[in-house]
Amino acid sequence: MHSPVKSSAAASPRAEKKTLRRRFHGIDIADDYAWLKADNWQEVIRHPEQLPENIAGYLKAENAYSEAWLAPYRNLQEKLVTEMRGRIKEDEQSVPVPHGPFAYYTRFRQGGEQPIFCRTTRASAFAADEKSRDASDETIMLDGDKEAAGKNYFRIGDVEHTPDHTQIAWSYDDKGSEFYTISVRDLGSEQDLADRVPNTGGGIVWQADGKAFYYVRLNEEHRPQFVCRHVVGTGASADEIIYEEKDSGFFVSVSGTLTGRFAIISCHDHETSENWVIDLHKGGAPRCIAKRKKGRIYGIADGMDEFFILTNADGAEDFKIMRAPADASDDTSWQELIPARNGVYRLMLLVKEKHLIRLERENGLPRIVVRERATGVEYVIAFDEEAYTLGLRTGMEYETQDLRFAYASPTTPGEVWDYDMESRERVLRKREVVPSGHNSEDYTTRRFFARSHDGAEVPITLLMRKGTKLDGSAPLYLYGYGSYGHAIGADFRTNPLSLVDRGVIYAIAHVRGGAEKGRHWYLDGKREKKPNTFHDFIAAAEHLIAQKYTSKGKIVAHGGSAGGMLMGAIANMRPDLFAGIVAEVPFVDVLNTMLDNTLPLTPPEWPEWGNPIESADAFNVIRGYSPYDQVTSQNYPAIFALGGLTDPRVTYWEPAKWVAKLRDYNTSQNPLLLKINMSAGHGGSSGRFKHLEEIAEVYAFVLAMSGKT
Repeated sequence: MHSPVKSSAAASPRAEKKTLRRRFHGIDIADDYAWLKADNWQEVIRHPEQLPENIAGYLKAENAYSEAWLAPYRNLQEKLVTEMRGRIKEDEQSVPVPHGPFAYYTRFRQGGEQPIFCRTTRASAFAADEKSRDASDETIMLDGDKEAAGKNYFRIGDVEHTPDHTQIAWSYDDKGSEFYTISVRDLGSEQDLADRVPNTGGGIVWQADGKAFYYVRLNEEHRPQFVCRHVVGTGASADEIIYEEKDSGFFVSVSGTLTGRFAIISCHDHETSENWVIDLHKGGAPRCIAKRKKGRIYGIADGMDEFFILTNADGAEDFKIMRAPADASDDTSWQELIPARNGVYRLMLLVKEKHLIRLERENGLPRIVVRERATGVEYVIAFDEEAYTLGLRTGMEYETQDLRFAYASPTTPGEVWDYDMESRERVLRKREVVPSGHNSEDYTTRRFFARSHDGAEVPITLLMRKGTKLDGSAPLYLYGYGSYGHAIGADFRTNPLSLVDRGVIYAIAHVRGGAEKGRHWYLDGKREKKPNTFHDFIAAAEHLIAQKYTSKGKIVAHGGSAGGMLMGAIANMRPDLFAGIVAEVPFVDVLNTMLDNTLPLTPPEWPEWGNPIESADAFNVIRGYSPYDQVTSQNYPAIFALGGLTDPRVTYWEPAKWVAKLRDYNTSQNPLLLKINMSAGHGGSSGRFKHLEEIAEVYAFVLAMSGKT
């Protein structure tokens, strides 16, 4: 039974119908709300004030309706913000990362919204006695609060210092559109130079002499197409194109190696990759390491006299590690070093002077494996908790025996450790502080499996307060994603404690399309197998009901972006299971988006979802689950959809069209809410505390649907 909460707002907005009819593969499709996509959408992403008045008026009416519906919970939202903010150490500082004579870090000031990028001397950063640390050694390279002053939206992208530590190149986005502008700052004068490089995204790598840097330029379709070289002190219009990607379906990024020898140009879609290197000392044309082969993915790491290659070549579904000479220009010289093992998914490869480090996952749990390059001797860094996350930090130095990693679990606040790979000794550098207090003994973490429609065992991670009754009476929050092979980690999150402390059980369904159980888990949830993702989420909900963690109609589901597609699909398939659904920047208009090859991400996304323009089979598969196309007359649960006007990934009209259509077909009295952030994009508000206000709105909705207000 759904929550009895009713809206206190006026009648919901109704979008005008202007039917657009089209025919594909002999099938007619109609779209009543296609007009919500502005004809000048590319201009709107860059300049949101250019949104046509009729569309802007409709979105503002939707925002006003959502605001009015949420108004009775305003005090609750304020309390939630206070709680969540109270769990944040406001003057937070990251662990310094050593590089040469300095150590680099970010920190926040008390009450600050934006990060401050700093450095200090290496000796001061790692003084054994805190009293020995000299605060006067600190240099503020970039003050995010100062740069963001007076702007509705501001996000810093990359901050990269020159090899001689005298300058930084830094990028920023002030629209939420993910078109970043690069500036260059002299650290001696603390002033930006005249250089301004617009329309960038995808990394910054300095030349060895610090006189130029490499970056990725986006084209008019917001796709990364060019790798360019900018000479400091010159205009961006004079920048040389070093590499041009001809395939509109490929992403391009640039990164530097720890050795400082190369910039790596990575070109890839979701199934195929290719890598080029640029000599940062000599410059010149990039060299291809191995030409792209459809279905082969590989990444490279520089080991000075050789490259190490993480790849799925030769049927290595969960990836293996190979090696090649440093002058390799094809795959004929590749030699297998560490073979693939079924069920052991190799996630990341890191190379230091004497060690080869890999992050891998088995049975859903990660571990770090350290290998001595000279002897091949290996050992494992692992932990004993039932569910946890583990991450490698690459650092900035190659010639070191120190390794940094991060650890957390749903009940254990995040920790950052330095690990000596020779002595195998650990030093705790940081433990996440919860200023308002946190006792892990008050909570229980569980991990178990639900059987899906085809017998697949779907992992579920669960967090609840001890003493919660397991008689089906508890409301439950269920999160899911399930796309691109992205694994949802079982880490420590302070914000959900505001739900858990009110008696809501917090759960994550690790559905197919992610890679929690290896790459096959991802492959079983993409293209024609995409419906497995939706069935897995439903199976997780039914299992939680069967085990008396909750009951039918007491679950609030939550997902964002491609996870928002999951939300739209389960709303159509099993609306009876849910009291409410939160869909953030939801990719719900899948068929129309994949039919529009002018959109930024459409060609690169075809390997993930299929190309319905060329393939009738792909058209039918996508049409069969696309949430917008599958809306039907039935009782829908309460839905809260959120989007961003300048979002280039999931465009604002997707949630707008979806909610408009739901209003036509919904036969229940449950609220259907739409909120479009008119000054932000895919990630919502940019400030760390401003963002808490958005989370508080979502949580207020969750608690309202859970009867816990």
